[in-house]
Amino acid sequence: MERPELAHEVLTAIRQIVRRVSEHSKQLSREVGLTVPQLLCLKAIGEAGAEEALTLAGLAQRVQLSSATVSRIIDRLVRAGLVSRERGTTDRRLVRIRLTEAGEDRFESLPKPLQEEFLQKLYALPAEEREELVVALQRIADLMGAAALDVSPILVADDAAEE
Repeated sequence: MERPELAHEVLTAIRQIVRRVSEHSKQLSREVGLTVPQLLCLKAIGEAGAEEALTLAGLAQRVQLSSATVSRIIDRLVRAGLVSRERGTTDRRLVRIRLTEAGEDRFESLPKPLQEEFLQKLYALPAEEREELVVALQRIADLMGAAALDVSPILVADDAAEE
């Protein structure tokens, strides 16, 4: 016997997820003055450290965003004085991205992105339950016609996703 309220429960849960992601994105932007993608790029550059200065392509791969999106993010972070672009000494075509002193200070005080908190809780679940969740969510994406969308695994409000 079907429960008519089941569809409402599924849609409500989806809406709660969407709203949580949106609220978290707005909260981060207010608190630290950075969008979630900017925060993730700054974090990845800082975690790489000075010895492993990243190229644009390396950073894009690390944060799982397109090179074009990361390029726009880096432009904004350069204008904000948080990162610098440095040309290689032996190969001038190679541009490495590094934190500035202000970027280092900001990196040290970055809050955790929502997906980090989520992933900690997700990996605390039994493996079988995690697999069931993935299958169910992929099925929901398919039912909504969203399974073919090319998106990164970053929890961010849509208006901040493409910088």
